[in-house]
Amino acid sequence: MSLNDALALFYDALAVSLPTFGWLVLGILFKVFGLLPQALNEKLSRFAFTFGLPLMLFAGAAQVDYSGLGSALYLFAGVLATLLTVVLSTYYSRWRRHPLAQRGIFVQAAFRSNLAIVGMALAVSAYGERGPVLAALPIALMTMLYNVLAVFILNTTLGSSTTMRSVLTGIARNPLIIGISAGVCLSVSGLPVPALLRPMGAGLSMFFLPLVLVCIGASMNFSRLYKAGALTWEATLWRLCIAPLLGVLLAWSIGVRDEQLGVMFLLLATPVAASSHVMVVAARGDGTLAANIVVLTTLLSMVTITCGFFLLSLLSLAGELR
Repeated sequence: MSLNDALALFYDALAVSLPTFGWLVLGILFKVFGLLPQALNEKLSRFAFTFGLPLMLFAGAAQVDYSGLGSALYLFAGVLATLLTVVLSTYYSRWRRHPLAQRGIFVQAAFRSNLAIVGMALAVSAYGERGPVLAALPIALMTMLYNVLAVFILNTTLGSSTTMRSVLTGIARNPLIIGISAGVCLSVSGLPVPALLRPMGAGLSMFFLPLVLVCIGASMNFSRLYKAGALTWEATLWRLCIAPLLGVLLAWSIGVRDEQLGVMFLLLATPVAASSHVMVVAARGDGTLAANIVVLTTLLSMVTITCGFFLLSLLSLAGELR
């Protein structure tokens, strides 16, 4: 491969990551200059999470052909990669002799990616209208898995009183899960899927994903990042490098290829979900540590996702881009 070919692939990788992280940076600038007050930011985020993103995921899930779902190895690969990351990061944390109260925070950060927002935005940026179709089911399945695992881990390490029943109730009420489930039901019902769904999904993704990304950027707090210690950097390494590598190698080894492998990487390589900080605070854990991990992984993921997707493209493993 010539240098020009390699540069072209690198520019393609930049074209995937820059649109997503550009909106995050814009949100950070809005906060710096006071253009997006916290109260307005919270209202916009709640509106997008409650209405816009569920409708977008509904449109994507409704367009999936579930007759061949038994061969959807990338769903199995995503679940298996998550469980493997939990096990290995737990053993690593014990080997490093992290305090028990911090071990749960570390392990949650290692496996819990922001796949529903940042991951979806990257999938749309890379594969266009195919992005939500490819990503909808993994997002639904892994979001449920993330919540169940997080409760188990935080209960074990922090003594949280959160019950599994309350978690399952929260999952059932999650607007994103409801949107995906409704789309699945429409697709398998035998009813005709409206032709309007495809352009509707594309239009919603063009509006709501940037809106949510700007809100995420505007909600980031850098004031405590100077306190980031070794554990924060170790958790960042696991979230952005080790976990995605494990996921890609596992998915590739069982036969996942092309766009499905590319989407799986983009979902697994995203920064730590902000909801992880919420759960740590609710469990009376170290909120500063959890917040620092979210901020640091978000900042550095701009580099790691670009480089990782470039390597996948260089090895002809990412499939055909938009």
